[in-house]
Amino acid sequence: MRKILFLLLVLPLFSIAQNADSIWIVQNYVKKEVYIPMRDGVKLFTSIYMPKDNTEKHPILMTRTPYSCAPYGEHEYRKFWRNHYKTYLKENFIMVIQDVRGKWMSEGEFVNIRPYNPDKKSKNDVDEASDTYDTIDWLIHNLDNNNGNVGVFGISYPGFYTAMAALSNHPALKAVSPQAPVTDWFIGDDFHHNGAFFAMDAFAFYSSFGKPRPKPTTVSPTPFNYPIKDNYRFYLTTGALPNLTKLLGDSVAFWNDLMNHPNYTQWWQERNDRNFMQHILPTTASLVVGGLFDAEDCFGAWNLYKAIELKAKNNNKLVMGPWYHGQWASGDGTHLGNVYFDSNTADWYANNIEIPFFNYYLKGAGSIDKIAEANIFFSGENKWHQFNVWPPANIQTSKLYLQQNGKLSFEPAKTFNISFSEYTSDPAKPVPYTDGVHEYRTREYMTDDQRFAATRPDVLVYETPTLTNDVTLAGPLTAHLNVSISTTDADFVVKLIDVFPEDFEYNNASTYPMGGYEMLVRGEVMRGRFRNSFEKPEPFKPKTPTTVQYTLPDVAHTFKKGHKIMVQIQSSWFPLVDRNPQQFLDIYHAKDSDFKKANIRIYNNDSYLLLPILPSNN
Repeated sequence: MRKILFLLLVLPLFSIAQNADSIWIVQNYVKKEVYIPMRDGVKLFTSIYMPKDNTEKHPILMTRTPYSCAPYGEHEYRKFWRNHYKTYLKENFIMVIQDVRGKWMSEGEFVNIRPYNPDKKSKNDVDEASDTYDTIDWLIHNLDNNNGNVGVFGISYPGFYTAMAALSNHPALKAVSPQAPVTDWFIGDDFHHNGAFFAMDAFAFYSSFGKPRPKPTTVSPTPFNYPIKDNYRFYLTTGALPNLTKLLGDSVAFWNDLMNHPNYTQWWQERNDRNFMQHILPTTASLVVGGLFDAEDCFGAWNLYKAIELKAKNNNKLVMGPWYHGQWASGDGTHLGNVYFDSNTADWYANNIEIPFFNYYLKGAGSIDKIAEANIFFSGENKWHQFNVWPPANIQTSKLYLQQNGKLSFEPAKTFNISFSEYTSDPAKPVPYTDGVHEYRTREYMTDDQRFAATRPDVLVYETPTLTNDVTLAGPLTAHLNVSISTTDADFVVKLIDVFPEDFEYNNASTYPMGGYEMLVRGEVMRGRFRNSFEKPEPFKPKTPTTVQYTLPDVAHTFKKGHKIMVQIQSSWFPLVDRNPQQFLDIYHAKDSDFKKANIRIYNNDSYLLLPILPSNN
C-alpha cells in the first residue's frame, strides 16, 4: 500500500509524453549505476545522474529508498521532469538514488526501521546511519566535479532514512529534509496510533512489501489479491487478526513482529528515531516537511521536528501544508478531496522553501532569510503563516466542554450535574471511517464529510452554536474524556469537525454539495487499555468512571465566522483501525468469539477538548 501510494503520489501521473524538460535532462545528464561498498563488505546498488556540464563543481542530492531506484539500466531515466525535482537538474545537481540494504538490487539483509546504534564498536556494527556515511564518503571521493556538499531528502519511508542520514555525522552532509517521516510505528505513524492497530494499512502494505527477497532483483513483489473489493466487507468478513495472519502465511517476518509486540516495550522504543536526535551535528541543517492531512505520517513530521528542536543544536525548520501523503511533491496542492485551498500550495512550497533551502546549503546560492522557523498553512483561512517557534508562543489553551443534548461550549455548564451520553459499540457493526464503498484505504478521508457518521446511533455528536468570530487553532489538541464502559477495554475516537454554513459553495467547478459540509479537521483514536501507560496496559473496571486523556496531532485550522465546531465520539473506525474485542486480552491473537458489545458512557461537563487557540492578531 505505502509503495503504491509513494509511486503514485511522489512521482505523479502527469502526461507521460516527452516534453522539453525530459528531452533537456536526457541530453544534459548521464546516468551511472554502481555498487557502493559498505564497511562490512555489503554493496548497495546506486543510480547516479551526473550533469555533463564540467565548468563548475556540483552538489550531491540523495534519496535512500526501500521502494526501488528504478528504472534500472543506464539508458533508462527516472522521470524527474514530472515535478519540481526537474529544477535540481536544471541547476546541475548530482542526483543519487540508492536501494537500501536488502531491498531490490542491493545486497544484504533488510530490516524494517532498523534501530540506530549509537555505540558502534566494529565494522560489522551497521545501521542506516553508517550506510549513509559510507555512501556519502564514496560519492565525494569518486564522483568527478562534485563540490563536497551533500544533501539527503525523502518522503515517507525514505523520510525515515533521511532522519537516519542526519545521524551519520559525515562532515560533507550539509542539509537533510525528512518529509512525512516514519518516526514511531506504535504511537502515531502508519501502523499504530496510540497503540491501536491500523490493520488495513499494515495488511495492504506488508502483504506485498513484506514478502522475502532472497536475492537482488528488479521485479516487484506481487500484491495481495483481495477476494472482496469492498474493504469494509473484506476485513469484517475475515474477522479477528489471526485470520489475516493466516492469509499472509509465515513468510512475512515483520507482520509477525507486529503480532508479537502488542505493547510499547523496548523493542518499539529502540525503533523510535526521535530518541536519538541529539546526535545530529550542529553543521547539518534540517527541514522537516509534512501534511496537515497526511493519512500515513501526520504524527511523524510534527513530532520529529519537536524532537530535533528539543535535543539538537542545528538549524532546524518546519513546513506543514494542507496535503495528503507526499502531495507537496505532486505539483498540485490546490485541494484535497472536496476541500479547496485557494492556491497551488505545492508550487509555493517548492519555489519558496525546498529549492532555496538546498540551493543555500549545498551551493551557497541565494538566501534562506524568507524561510521562517515554522512555515504553516492554516486550512479554513487558507493562508500561510510564519512563526519563530512551534507551537506559537502566544497560544491560549481553552476547554471546549461536552454538554447535555449534544451541546458544545467554551463555558462550563452553569449548573454542574452528573449526566452522560451513551451508546453501544458493537464489533459486528463497526463505524466506518468514511462513506461509500472502497477497495483500498482512501487518502481523502482526512478531510471527508462526516455527515454519514453523524446519523449513526453509536456516534455521539456535539456542536457549538454558529460562531460569531473566527476561532484559529495552532498546536496539539488534548482530549479529556470521563468515561465508563460495561466491559474491560474499548477504543475511543475523537473527531474535530468544521461545519460549513448551509449556503456555502466554492467558486469553482466542484459539484459536491458543500452546504452544511462537516469537514474532518482532526481525528484520532486511543486504545483505552493504554490510557495510563503504553508499556503496561490496564483493564477497565466495568461501569466505573475513569479518565481517558490523550493528545491528537497538531492542528492548524481556522473555524470561520458563520461556521460551527463539532465533535464526534465513537469507539470504532473501521477498517482503518482493527476492531477492539472490548475485552482485556491479546487482540493480536484473539478469536472471533472474543468480540463483545460494550455500552459506553461519556460523562458530560467533565469531558472536554483542550484547544490551542491562536489570538486573532497573528
